[in-house]
Amino acid sequence: MTARPPAVVGLDLSLTGTGIAQADGSTTTVRTRASAGDRRLLTIALAVRDAVSITDGVDLVVIEDLPKHAMAAGITGMVHGVARAVLLETGTPYVTVAPATLKAYATGKGSGDKTAMALAAFKRAGAEFADDNQCDAWWLRAAGLDRLGAPLFGLPAAQRDRLDRVAWPEVSR
Repeated sequence: MTARPPAVVGLDLSLTGTGIAQADGSTTTVRTRASAGDRRLLTIALAVRDAVSITDGVDLVVIEDLPKHAMAAGITGMVHGVARAVLLETGTPYVTVAPATLKAYATGKGSGDKTAMALAAFKRAGAEFADDNQCDAWWLRAAGLDRLGAPLFGLPAAQRDRLDRVAWPEVSR
């Protein structure tokens, strides 16, 4: 019996546009409206729950962390709390990756902008996205797959080594 490839989900959390890279590689953006108030958090929680509710389960969720200078940020922190609560409730392992680490993994530079991230995805895998939220989520999923030994494509060692800065959880498959 052949082992299935790892199931990894990437989450670029935001109250207005959460990017999700599903375990099957598809990407989507969950849009919410300010007029919904805090109910937007429920919309995001449901989307996260749906993303991890696949038949064989998800091995790992990779989340873009809040920038260090914004660790106490209000509303984005609330979105992170809601998403992490869903992951804890479902028993889904997750890890956070600093934005600079993700950018360096994707582009070779920790200061790469959204255009550089999208260009790198296109060059490496021919991937195109509706928005930067999906692009970031896709790169988060790619990093998780890479770390679990199932990279989507080759990368220079210096870029791949950036993942060593992340405190990866133990993942049992």
